[in-house]
Amino acid sequence: MTPAGETADTAARISAETDIATDIRALTAISEQIAHLFARSHALRSTDFRALMHIATADAEGHPLTAGQLRELMGLSPAAITYLVERMIASGHIERETDPRDRRRVLLHYADHGMAVAGEFFGPLGGRTRAAMTALPTDDLRAAHRVLQEVVAAMRDHHTALNDQRPAGG
Repeated sequence: MTPAGETADTAARISAETDIATDIRALTAISEQIAHLFARSHALRSTDFRALMHIATADAEGHPLTAGQLRELMGLSPAAITYLVERMIASGHIERETDPRDRRRVLLHYADHGMAVAGEFFGPLGGRTRAAMTALPTDDLRAAHRVLQEVVAAMRDHHTALNDQRPAGG
């Protein structure tokens, strides 16, 4: 039975959206647990791992980050981001590269060592994930990808709105 004025289609839609939101919260929670284990096993601070995730995501999306962009994403001071970037370069996790389109800009990328370390740790997770999806039709996977793209876009928009509401210097 659906509440008054709500159709079965509307109720089904709300239920599906609620299920997706619940799944994303569960995915976020277990991702954070795995991230903590990775960081601890490689003597990384939580901010180091967050920075690596931002750098890897931006690279995968074809939009590598500058240190300034990373600073904005992480909400750190210029001095803190400089210290973090220098520490991550020294540890071999990331490297700087001059932007081939604008030689004045310096981009951050995963270094070969960082990729190897991440691959060793997360490779088995990739295998488990692929195995978990083997029975799903490709069309379902593409639909799930579209859903996740929209959710990520909504979350990024919300993050921007929250940052815009922050008091200056906050």
